Amino acid sequence: MPATDTAVVDTSPLIYLARIDAMDLLRSVARDVVTPTAVMEEIDVYGPDDPVALAVRASSWLRIVATPEIPPVVHAWDLGPGEAAVLAWALEHPRTEAVIDDLGARRCAAALGVAVRGTLGLVILAKQHGTITEAR
Repeated sequence: MPATDTAVVDTSPLIYLARIDAMDLLRSVARDVVTPTAVMEEIDVYGPDDPVALAVRASSWLRIVATPEIPPVVHAWDLGPGEAAVLAWALEHPRTEAVIDDLGARRCAAALGVAVRGTLGLVILAKQHGTITEAR
């Protein structure tokens, strides 16, 4: 059972999960999984034939959403475009969990009251739910 209704995902978790062929683990954290176009722009920089870009785009359940305007409170943290977009989207959509690995972005999320989980936390959750049998 997913931990939340909606999760918004940053670049690094998508890259890590795509590289180990584990994109479906995101479905253990939320029923609706989204990523802003700013994140997709970071992934697409490696080209349309990049294995990560192909894996992310092949995940038909992953919704790509418009990047919201970055509020000044997020902009003040001087985050990368993907992290800022993820947090801005989470702020606009209460009860959304942000999946972010960047420490600065995680601190910003905590300061703004946005629920956050990293890739490792996602793997642990998947293990607890029985989605995967082993995690090390």
